[in-house]
Amino acid sequence: PAPADEDEDADAGPKRRGAAAAPERYLVSVGDNGPGIVREQVGKIFGKLLYGSKFHRLRQSRGQQGIGISAAGMYGQLTTGKPVRIWSRTSRKKPAHFIEMHMDLRKNTPEITKDEEIPWDREHDTGTRVEIELEAKYQKGARSVDDYLRQTALANPHVTIRYRDPEGTETLIERAVKDLPEAPREIQPHPYGVELGMLIQMMKGTTHRKLKAFLQHEFSRVSGPTAVEICRRAGLAPEAWVARIAREEADNLHRSLSEVRIMNPPTDCVSPIGEGAVEKALLRERPGAFVHAVTRPPSVYRGNPFVVEAGIAWGGEGAPADELASVFRFANRVPLLYQQSACAVSKAVLSCPWRNYGVDQSRGALPTGPLLVFVHLASVWVPFTSESKEAIAHYPEILKEIRLAVMECGRNLGQHLSRQRRLADAQKKKDYIAAYLPHIVIALKEILTLDEKAEKAATRNLTEVLEKSRAL
Repeated sequence: PAPADEDEDADAGPKRRGAAAAPERYLVSVGDNGPGIVREQVGKIFGKLLYGSKFHRLRQSRGQQGIGISAAGMYGQLTTGKPVRIWSRTSRKKPAHFIEMHMDLRKNTPEITKDEEIPWDREHDTGTRVEIELEAKYQKGARSVDDYLRQTALANPHVTIRYRDPEGTETLIERAVKDLPEAPREIQPHPYGVELGMLIQMMKGTTHRKLKAFLQHEFSRVSGPTAVEICRRAGLAPEAWVARIAREEADNLHRSLSEVRIMNPPTDCVSPIGEGAVEKALLRERPGAFVHAVTRPPSVYRGNPFVVEAGIAWGGEGAPADELASVFRFANRVPLLYQQSACAVSKAVLSCPWRNYGVDQSRGALPTGPLLVFVHLASVWVPFTSESKEAIAHYPEILKEIRLAVMECGRNLGQHLSRQRRLADAQKKKDYIAAYLPHIVIALKEILTLDEKAEKAATRNLTEVLEKSRAL
């Protein structure tokens, strides 16, 4: 982001004493080297609220419910009146598209004022860039843009981030790993995770006429015998026509979905970061630190697969020794900066027995020391506490997996700290031996009237005896 012109309101008259300082105007520009966006979708994505692409799909993604970028463009339009500007290219064989648009807030539709093909002069063959001019307040520190990008780089170690702040300072965060994560596969909804309203919508939109075929082909892990059992419990015939099922019958069908024993859904729809990648990212954040990461086996809550990953960094450059531990929370590789106390991650971290691992912890508080705790939840459907997506809900299955992952990291930290203490004690004893042994030998020489050869032998023998006793 860069400050826009600030001289436009210079002659607007004197400011009222005591009035709050007016926000500054910034030009926010974000670009990537991804696959680009096809021309037909640009207007809907950037100029239409609640244009979602994740509903009725079960695959891990950052979540596109149609609020983020379109809401940012709307805010820019309301505060500055300037349009959103988009550049995008989907193939090196095609020209780039440049689009300027406003939002019709009454109709919730994009108003494209400029649409033209332009040459592509960027470093990469494909990608998207968007510019929004808006009024805002820029600040540094916790929960700032700088902090968000730093944490984004932690959860996406395969990404290189280049950032220039409003003061002109450029920051480059090089990627920690070169391999891209595996693309998650899309799966059908699992019966345990389907709400009644969603079931009714699926029944209206299905192409399968008979109920048994609908259950087999529209849901994950539902075989023929399982579909028949679901129908039996719901009091419906397997050959019943889906379009003729009444609301009360749909309610019985929904209830029977949770009563039948069904296999857990497949987990290849989730793509974790990986233990090695997390450790490399933590080392990039805290050079010289002790790091350890854990990826838990896939688990399921309400029919939704999820994977918990945790990592810790102890010590390293710039680590505060006498402050509370830093807890970085992520959901599908996106940092969660707000509502830390309301999040399942914080509750799980607080409940861990940190004193057992040699780390100080006051009752009801985070551990104290040069500790960074990293927790990532990857799921096809992250259960947030609210629409703002700032905290993860307290499902028992999720709390258990987070706690187990963090405790495993804690045990490795405890072993590391215990080993460090033993090494420190051994070095201390060794220093004592080196400091006092010459004086002991001199005293023995005077008492026993040893010659030089005997003195050296006594020094050697005493050193061996003391070293052996130190090792016991």
